[in-house]
Amino acid sequence: MKRVVITGAGTINALGHNVPSTLEAMREGRCGIGKLEMRDVERLAVQIGAQVRGFETEGLFNRQQLALYDRFTQFTLVAAREALAQSGLDFSGELAAKSGVVLGNSGGGMQTLDENYRSVYEEGKNRVHPFVVPKLMNNAAASHVSMEFNLKGPSFTVASACASSNHAMAQAFQMVRTGMSPVMVTGGTESMLCFGGVKAWEGLRVMSKDACRPFSANRNGMVQGEGAGVFVFEEYEHAKARGAEVLAEVSGFAMSSDAADIVMPSKQGAARAIAGALQDAGLNGEDVGYINAHGTGTTANDKTECSAVADVFGPHADRLMMSSTKSMHGHLIGGTGAVELLACIMAVRDGVVAPTIGYEDPDPECAMDVVPNEAREADVRVALSNAFAFGGLNAVLALRRA
Repeated sequence: MKRVVITGAGTINALGHNVPSTLEAMREGRCGIGKLEMRDVERLAVQIGAQVRGFETEGLFNRQQLALYDRFTQFTLVAAREALAQSGLDFSGELAAKSGVVLGNSGGGMQTLDENYRSVYEEGKNRVHPFVVPKLMNNAAASHVSMEFNLKGPSFTVASACASSNHAMAQAFQMVRTGMSPVMVTGGTESMLCFGGVKAWEGLRVMSKDACRPFSANRNGMVQGEGAGVFVFEEYEHAKARGAEVLAEVSGFAMSSDAADIVMPSKQGAARAIAGALQDAGLNGEDVGYINAHGTGTTANDKTECSAVADVFGPHADRLMMSSTKSMHGHLIGGTGAVELLACIMAVRDGVVAPTIGYEDPDPECAMDVVPNEAREADVRVALSNAFAFGGLNAVLALRRA
């Protein structure tokens, strides 16, 4: 098996429009959640979210491109451009033929869907733009990344709700590790913060109306966010030969299915995925210093995750740091694992662990070191990124210091 390293990273989310500003916000424990700015917001019961503010498309995309790019695709291309620029790769010849894109996404072009539903049902129009379908399809972002960067190898989208990004990155990791592709562009993206998207989530009654407080006894639900995270996964010897900077090494992954309930998480399913990632990476529990938790801020998720971690790590669980950055950037659904991987890179590369902000009251059923409210400097050699999705779909990635 070949070693896989990360040689480029890019993002746009509620904390920042690039990686440096996002990591700075994480270090400062800054919150990107605020009052939603959208049409008909007064009709929503939940009026907060982690929106990407100040995003201007002028200079980024031309008129013809905007006719084809939903907001989630725009986010993806911004993040991909940053990641590819950092990697220094130029795709041509055999490298282009074998390299590809795997992205995670759950909602697809929700902004386009919302706008056109309004046109047909509310405004009574009988026709929509001819590009509606290619604009809203889930694979649009992956396809446009492949076209912009001349990536002619395996390219597709993974949709597994809140685990989409981790599942996508796991597939990219496996392709590079087995020698199928020398380079894969991967990550995830989402933009569901439109009236229809928020209204649908309201029906689940899992949304907070004031703040995201993972693991705190007074938590009252999740908060949605939006944005994208994109990475360059590269075979180690290929990266070494060209003198590329390595941000971290991807050392293992595992996936599991609860096969139990469509919305309620299972401790056993989560534990199998965590333990499987350790085994795949050849790690012992004591090797892990930090876990970026799924940590949605819902009672069911937080307690289940803490219990699963305790089962897998035993006494070492008391020495683990485990934080939820969703408290800052919100829950990006299909894109969330990609933004959260940045916190894992920061931990192993820079020795800074992002905090769980909004933490107010200890919960005896979540008696972990959740790095409350302030970032922490620590020597972290291995980090895990947890993702546990509706449908009982679990995916865990292991990162190692380069």
